[in-house]
Amino acid sequence: MDGRQWRSTIAAAQSGDRRALDELVEGWLPLVYNIVGRALNGHADVDDVVQETMMRAVDNLGTLRDPDSFRSWLVVIAMRQIRDRARRRTSESLADDAARDAADFADLTVLRLQLEGQRREVAEAVRWLDDEDRQLLSLWWLEVAGELSRRELAAAAGISRQHAAVKVQRMKARLEAARGIVRALDASCPRLREVTARWDGRTDSVWRKRLARHVRDCARCSGRSEEVVPAERLLVGIALVPVPVGFTLAFALGGKTAAAATGAAGAAVPVGWSAKVLGVLGKPAVAVTAGATIAAGGVYVVSHEPDGPRPQVVMPTTPTTAPPTSATPSTSPTAAPSPPSNTPRTVRNTPARVLYGTVVDAVDRAPDPGARPAALPRRPETGVISSGGPRAVMNHRGENVTLKGRGYLLVRWQLSPQYRAGGLVMPSWSGLEGKLFHVASGGGRRMDDVFPDSTDGATGMGGPSTGYAVLPPGTQQMWQNEYFYLDGTVTLTQNERGCDYGVTVFPRSWEEVNQDVMTGPDQGVIRYGLVRDNGKDTAPVPQYLTRAKPDDPATVPQRSQVAATP
Repeated sequence: MDGRQWRSTIAAAQSGDRRALDELVEGWLPLVYNIVGRALNGHADVDDVVQETMMRAVDNLGTLRDPDSFRSWLVVIAMRQIRDRARRRTSESLADDAARDAADFADLTVLRLQLEGQRREVAEAVRWLDDEDRQLLSLWWLEVAGELSRRELAAAAGISRQHAAVKVQRMKARLEAARGIVRALDASCPRLREVTARWDGRTDSVWRKRLARHVRDCARCSGRSEEVVPAERLLVGIALVPVPVGFTLAFALGGKTAAAATGAAGAAVPVGWSAKVLGVLGKPAVAVTAGATIAAGGVYVVSHEPDGPRPQVVMPTTPTTAPPTSATPSTSPTAAPSPPSNTPRTVRNTPARVLYGTVVDAVDRAPDPGARPAALPRRPETGVISSGGPRAVMNHRGENVTLKGRGYLLVRWQLSPQYRAGGLVMPSWSGLEGKLFHVASGGGRRMDDVFPDSTDGATGMGGPSTGYAVLPPGTQQMWQNEYFYLDGTVTLTQNERGCDYGVTVFPRSWEEVNQDVMTGPDQGVIRYGLVRDNGKDTAPVPQYLTRAKPDDPATVPQRSQVAATP
């Protein structure tokens, strides 16, 4: 179900449509289960916390003013119930409870997603985290998987995005230390066997510190023949863990079970709850999450255009499973991109419509670094006003900027596969009124150029040590600076999901564009820019462009020729 359908379903449920309410419960239960399950590591209280979260969400659905914020609102409720449960917890050890009453969520993750190697290691390391870190991990894991945005993570944690970044980094450091412990316990180190002679198997903070100290000091346990891949790269493409068979929500309402409440007096059942809702929440939840398993990895392929003897770079990962039920972009970042054809495919004009502009849906060839570009045509300028100000920075999915006026603008790219590699979901232009042209590329580098290996802060498509940013098939290679000419109004949306990236938008003048494009090469590392504009209405337009205003901008199709008028 896409964003528009979810919004209409939520609105219908608020109006009393019980079928719509059924769909909400069925559709969002897997997300709530994953958050709560990871935060509590599969403790027996998961049932109660998930149940309480769903009850509170449905009971208070009428107070939700913006259906677009439903997911953030639901996640906040779930985290609040997790914290309330922690405050109510008895003095009995959580580890004792979990060992006796519930399946470890790390085991469920490994079994349900069939994780192997270092992905399995990450899941098993979760056992060693404290409650607070595990709560944050439950959100960060889903952020990496593309199910939550950083804004939603920060809101659920009740902190600012800046503070969230700091806390996530600290949690990741402790997670990496825990991974070291997992590796050491599998290494059969004689010294470690002496250290753990009196260990009872509990993954508490005392033993975590003790074992982590051994790992740091032991050459055998700290060394590793294969490269240790950062956790976020391992988790790219992993989303919802299917709710395990046997997991049930014994929905107690006023002391009655769900089955009893269904046939009881209306007063016993919360307003708006249908028999189907109660049935869904009272049966094994795996029955309502068919198709909820999302791709656990994939095969990432970076295919360069044929302008030199560059080989393909293939990164094998865990095989994929079924597609997700949640809204996803039209080009999935977890799918293996097919190498583009060497022959550009020009989109043909549709006779029934008058189109403007041209776009080639294939990777374009990089010009020689010493080849001077054609002259940049000069179009009329009155200036472009940006809703994000003179420098709009968009680092997270869903952030956008609306631009209005007549003039040039710069979109500066910053790929960060070292933080999260994988499939790249391109930004999209929507709600166009007027015309928009892709006029030039600059900045001295294309992103697939060979960049210095993290010695000067430069970033590109990545490398063996960091992982790769993978473009959808047929997407033109971006340069560090991409220039556009707008005559009208348009909104640019950051659609990050999969590979980490950011874009910064600046209004620019013709003189500034021309100076960048005409900057000469520097010993072959810096190249001249590329002029795309021919000064006419047949000049190229961006690949991901539409006059429509879709609920999910990531669904804007790549083939972007648009009608000449709205």
